[in-house]
Amino acid sequence: MRMLLVEDNEGLGDAVNRHLRGAGHAVEWVKSAEDAVEAFGLDTFDAVILDLTLPGRDGLWVISQLRRARSSVPVLVMTARSEIDDKVSLLDQGADDYLTKPFDLRELDARLRALLRRPAGQTTSVSAFGDVTVDLAGHAVSRGGERLDIGRREFRLLEILLSRPGVVVGKEQLMAQLFSFDEAVSINALELYVSRLRRKLEGSALEIATVRGSGYVARVRDGG
Repeated sequence: MRMLLVEDNEGLGDAVNRHLRGAGHAVEWVKSAEDAVEAFGLDTFDAVILDLTLPGRDGLWVISQLRRARSSVPVLVMTARSEIDDKVSLLDQGADDYLTKPFDLRELDARLRALLRRPAGQTTSVSAFGDVTVDLAGHAVSRGGERLDIGRREFRLLEILLSRPGVVVGKEQLMAQLFSFDEAVSINALELYVSRLRRKLEGSALEIATVRGSGYVARVRDGG
């Protein structure tokens, strides 16, 4: 997933940034509310991880700006506040969930997985596409019950395409969601991952088709 991390504390920000990148996510880390809103205006994110207490404007202002722009991006707030009134207020003002500092990074992962399933209304992280089963939470792909050896970035590519099965996803959008801002990669890198993924799905009902001049689409073959 592509995450926007808003945290001014160097220690916590670095720990969360490294953890998320290590899990295969692309992360844009900013340290102020104004930079967060600016970054959101320039790119698309799957989730926002937001510190409540920031220099200048606070996290609630960021949430208000996102919701005013009619963005439904999931927002997970990190807060040191323990009063129940603050937590209720967070949810009322547009946050989707919160973590009280200090927290375990495994809990951060679990909360993000739950949030990222909500927009599609999923009650399970496992979906079937013909004879291919994809477990988003478990980062696993299987065919006919046999697990396939799918690399981390290949899985992310498949995840992006399957978020809108049958819909063409442009190459530029895939590049933006698959790679971090600071990765110097060309379109050839994307094509390499597509080629690898196709080889591993070869013979299955699920195909990754090229739409010339546009991008790629994931779809189940007729009869699959």
